[in-house]
Amino acid sequence: MVMVNATEMVNKAHEGHYAIGAFNINNMEWTKAILAGVQKANSPVMLQVSEGAAKYMGGYKTVVDMVRDLHDFMGITVPVALHLDHGTYEGAKACIEAGFTSVMFDGSHYGIEENIAKSKEIIELAHSKGVSVECEVGGIGGTEDGVTSNGELADPAECKSIADLGVDFLAAGIGNIHGVYPENWAGLNFERLGEIDEAIGHKPIVLHGGSGIPQDQVKKAITLGVSKINVNTDLQIVFAEATRAYIEAGKDRAGKGYDPRKLLKPGTDAITEKVIDMVTSFFGSADKA
Repeated sequence: MVMVNATEMVNKAHEGHYAIGAFNINNMEWTKAILAGVQKANSPVMLQVSEGAAKYMGGYKTVVDMVRDLHDFMGITVPVALHLDHGTYEGAKACIEAGFTSVMFDGSHYGIEENIAKSKEIIELAHSKGVSVECEVGGIGGTEDGVTSNGELADPAECKSIADLGVDFLAAGIGNIHGVYPENWAGLNFERLGEIDEAIGHKPIVLHGGSGIPQDQVKKAITLGVSKINVNTDLQIVFAEATRAYIEAGKDRAGKGYDPRKLLKPGTDAITEKVIDMVTSFFGSADKA
């Protein structure tokens, strides 16, 4: 199997006014469930991994080998990119070496000049290897892999300075957060999104924290240049809910219901169904493979 970099699929989404779902994987079940969902929906996909999740799964090379082998075993025909999510400077370089086809370098916690310098180096290295690159301006709210941000709005001028380096798609803070959105969340700032879209010359924009954003806001964001949407929490929630229901119903105590293949199946199936729903009803990428 030859995994693709994400540039072509994201550019097609941008031109076609839909978005690519970038779903975080956390183990083999997650990976199989997402691949099954996008195959059924005939949707391109980005499987993405945080540095913490990669460590949990045994390292970057283990992740690459697992995705490749599952892809072949399952007979997947839709385009699949393997992407590093919120990568550090060293992590991005390691993933390029390990065989990832796309990486994110998150330099948003640096001053803008250092962010530009490090982003430039990662972009040049990645492109020399045929790997697509995402960079970030303006922190995304919430906590991911121990990194917490209040979700400030990105500066359009700073976004332009990163976009001008040749980044393939840009993550920018527009009021979005990681994790579960609080009841008093103000919503996405579409005025700032429009300003960023104009400043960067209408390059593809990434929406982090895609779990829990209302459907109408997701669709409006896509009209303003968002072409990649990150999802992790939604899948974690449906997996936990389905697993809890299985155990609370006592099914783990019936026969060999404790077998992990049976115990994890309801949650795995729930992920597949959630992926199908999101690429179909929210992102518009179904039948775009």
